[in-house]
Amino acid sequence: MTPLEELLRDEWGRLLALLVARYRRLDLAEDGLADAFEAAARTWPVDGEPANAPAWLLTTARRRIIDRLRSERVLVRRMPLLAVDADLTEAAQRVMADAGEAIVDERLRLVLLCAHPSLSREAAAALTLRLVLGLSTEDVARLFLQSTSTMAARLTRARKRLAGASFAVPDGAELVERVTVVADVAYLTFTAGYAPGAGPDAVRTELAGEAIRLVRVLRSVLPAEVDGRELVALEALMLLQHSRRDARVRDGALVLLPEQDRTRWRHEEIAVALDLLAPQATAPPAPYLLQALIAAEHAVAPTAEATAWDRIVARYDELLALTDTPVVRLNRAVAVAEADGPAAGLAALEGLALPGHRLPAVRAELHARVGDRVAARRDFDAAIALCRNDVEREHLLRRRESVG
Repeated sequence: MTPLEELLRDEWGRLLALLVARYRRLDLAEDGLADAFEAAARTWPVDGEPANAPAWLLTTARRRIIDRLRSERVLVRRMPLLAVDADLTEAAQRVMADAGEAIVDERLRLVLLCAHPSLSREAAAALTLRLVLGLSTEDVARLFLQSTSTMAARLTRARKRLAGASFAVPDGAELVERVTVVADVAYLTFTAGYAPGAGPDAVRTELAGEAIRLVRVLRSVLPAEVDGRELVALEALMLLQHSRRDARVRDGALVLLPEQDRTRWRHEEIAVALDLLAPQATAPPAPYLLQALIAAEHAVAPTAEATAWDRIVARYDELLALTDTPVVRLNRAVAVAEADGPAAGLAALEGLALPGHRLPAVRAELHARVGDRVAARRDFDAAIALCRNDVEREHLLRRRESVG
């Protein structure tokens, strides 16, 4: 990664927040900052990187914005598309005067703005990747398996929904709710990386990696008075699942967890995740914490056969008590089948309804394990008809053929 690419990853969100605070328009701030990075890509290889690169980018972006305002003949004070509190505006002006001055990291405001209640979780996820993490519209579109034009229109609609929204950090319960939304957006983004609903890829590790980065950004800027334990657990959960990325696919084919080569797991990431979880050993049960503890059981087992399925079932029982969803029930049934046999797993699936191919796929596997080939073929056929991911569909076709 080049120094400029590192700056884009590390500074985009902070610089954008400062520009929005000063000029009160997302479109101006985005375009000006993008122009500044483009200018840096042209001039730095010739002139050398400036001593204070963020200050150079901020100053260049400011000049671009002023030029555009002059061409539009509109004063900044007449375009209050975002309500900005006075202290932030003053902070932005100070940084523009002396960009080396240390101030409070303003990325939190931008993160929370992207989690505004007026946006759907999907729109919030896309806008967060664009504004907070600095991904291009083209990259966001690719990660969400959409055309660039479709994603550009979606991002434009999301920006318009934010017209008049406060750029301030909310207080109390509203702040906690916004943080929860950001965490859910991050996990939604991560899940989209490891369970693509459609397309040719079994996994999209770039998208999952950006979701982990978002959680780390949020943790780094979260006020001390906000309980961040679930964010810590979420990062641990993501790291544990992300650590298996190199073993999930072999020769283009999907490899399920029991068959994965555990020597290809990234054990340094597992160690980081376990260290994050260690202080929460006696913490009250919470959704991300319980999911992380389940993932940790898989991570510490030396072989698939050594997995402590009884403890995993117990964790799922705790999770059901907190959040009784079809997905949790499906995953619990898989664990029950491993702990008590496939018949018990099928019993745990009774009455469960869940859109998509995963429920019939699990039923098919369990019917095959109890020797009911007719039911297995029926469920495999149903799963294949519903599956829109090419690699998963090929896996299901192979499994369907194996039961005869």
